[in-house]
Amino acid sequence: MLEYYDFLFAPWVKALGLRDFKVDPGVVSAVLPQNDALKFSSGALCGQAIMAAIDTVASLAMTTAERMPKGTVYQHTHFLRPAVNDDFNVRAEVLRFGKAVSFAEVRVSSAATNVLVAHASIEFAF
Repeated sequence: MLEYYDFLFAPWVKALGLRDFKVDPGVVSAVLPQNDALKFSSGALCGQAIMAAIDTVASLAMTTAERMPKGTVYQHTHFLRPAVNDDFNVRAEVLRFGKAVSFAEVRVSSAATNVLVAHASIEFAF
């Protein structure tokens, strides 16, 4: 699975700094560390970085199926509160592996407090 990460993703995705990957069938989690290069002037982690982390971790969860996904076809993200002053846990859980599409739910929470900062529904083509 991590070979897939190293092979497939662009350098700017790897620059997010995702680390501490945990992999189970249909579930992948990682830590998205605070990074000054990904912050707004307000100090909050920007939504684009959070959405990229969501898509990346969900893509990896999809690779736990017996076949490789073709790509993301839909992502809807709710930002619940600012992502500030912490690292963030990103956890993707596949809800259904289908023949043509699969669905996952992704939660992004503060590493220190476990407070939810973003929630996403995501769909992949196979």
